[in-house]
Amino acid sequence: MGENNKLHIVMLPWLAFGHMIPYLELSKLIVQKGHKVSFVSTPRNIDRLPKLPPSLSSLIQFVKLPLPHTNNLPENAQATVDVPVDKVKYLKLAFDGLQEPLSQFLEESTPDWIFYDYAIYWLAPIASKFNVLTAFFSIFTAPLLGISGPVSILKGDDQETRTKPEDFTSSPKWVPFESTVAFRLFEIKRIFKDSVTGDEENVSDGFRLGIALENSHVIAVRSCYEFESEWLKLLEDIHQKPVFPVGQLPTTTYENSNDEDNTWREIKEWLDKQSKGSVVYVAFGSEAKPSQDELTAIALGLELSGLPFFWVLRTRRGELDTEVIELPKGFEERTKGHGIVCTSWAPQLKILSHDSVGGFLTHSGWSSVVEAIQFGRPLVLLTFLADQGINAKVLVEKKIGLLIPRNEEDGSFTMEAVAKSLNMVINEEEGRIYRDTIKEVNGLFCDPVRQDYYVDNLLTNLQIYTSQKTT
Repeated sequence: MGENNKLHIVMLPWLAFGHMIPYLELSKLIVQKGHKVSFVSTPRNIDRLPKLPPSLSSLIQFVKLPLPHTNNLPENAQATVDVPVDKVKYLKLAFDGLQEPLSQFLEESTPDWIFYDYAIYWLAPIASKFNVLTAFFSIFTAPLLGISGPVSILKGDDQETRTKPEDFTSSPKWVPFESTVAFRLFEIKRIFKDSVTGDEENVSDGFRLGIALENSHVIAVRSCYEFESEWLKLLEDIHQKPVFPVGQLPTTTYENSNDEDNTWREIKEWLDKQSKGSVVYVAFGSEAKPSQDELTAIALGLELSGLPFFWVLRTRRGELDTEVIELPKGFEERTKGHGIVCTSWAPQLKILSHDSVGGFLTHSGWSSVVEAIQFGRPLVLLTFLADQGINAKVLVEKKIGLLIPRNEEDGSFTMEAVAKSLNMVINEEEGRIYRDTIKEVNGLFCDPVRQDYYVDNLLTNLQIYTSQKTT
């Protein structure tokens, strides 16, 4: 690629690993096309990112901007995994303090584009000052952006703005096609203050998203036309600007050939002893932490199901989290040999790739969904926060996953519901549709040729915009 056609793109994700990893995956694909990427985050977050293969490590420039200190965050809290849910707003306020160092970096590095996340609503004046084009890159799915609505709704300018949780439990008026995609009441209640109303200290996530969308030159979405074309068209209609799907960005990993550590070796030894397609893999991502009642119902449901299980359990979110959750008394003794509870890091891709895994009990985080589809593992869905409820509804609508039945008001569920859902999806004829459909969509999500097409299309259009800017 000629130097004149080479783009310099800055990546600025929100401080959550569910956001940083897709931004990194897209960065890897972009630099392989001959362009330059500067990946911006805080020092600790960059140090915690997955290793890059030697062929790429010199191509991505990692830029460490120290997070401004705030009294409401511990010194080393730099990502959502480091703090309880009620402290995440202080992470956003600290992140807002990066405007000056980011300005300095943009002035010195003169990039063509900056890809930025929903939380960064203050970016446009800075980018404009240094003549940098802006792309809002959503790791949220097109349906989530679609039901969120136009900018006027998100900013609260529209007189018909949704004002109470119940308003979010049905398809909104601006969605012109039939869809079941909406929040359940307990899901929107859990995030209503942060996402919709905000408070005296912090603007709402909806407001941040609205400004971020409004001020972008283009919108890029982790999506593909083959999976949700009607939602992508809706986004173009709502926002009246170009929308580019970038593919599903399946996770790629790099490890030295001699780097298979004891953790995986021990896990693999246990998985090797289990029957093919019999194990339930249970993991709720880096963000979701069940309540004590939820934890108890999950544990007893796993036990009742009779299925072997491997459970990656998050019991705490950072050092400020004083609400420690505990497994039911005697649970680990009763399930010894039959199930494993892991409270530290576990190699999710390797576990999902193992033949003994027959199903995945997941929170519906989109990266985990894509990883399950990579290996054809049928999904049982249990949502906790953020966009997970919408993701789950999309999966249910397309027969890719089964939601565990819950009380719509408070989100409670029974151990019997857990056991029945797991057995249906993994063993029973009634659940065959989930086992079959997950394999059918593998080509849509994980075909490298299709992924390559989406990145090429994105970059071609970015180059056109860049050339128009300079002429």
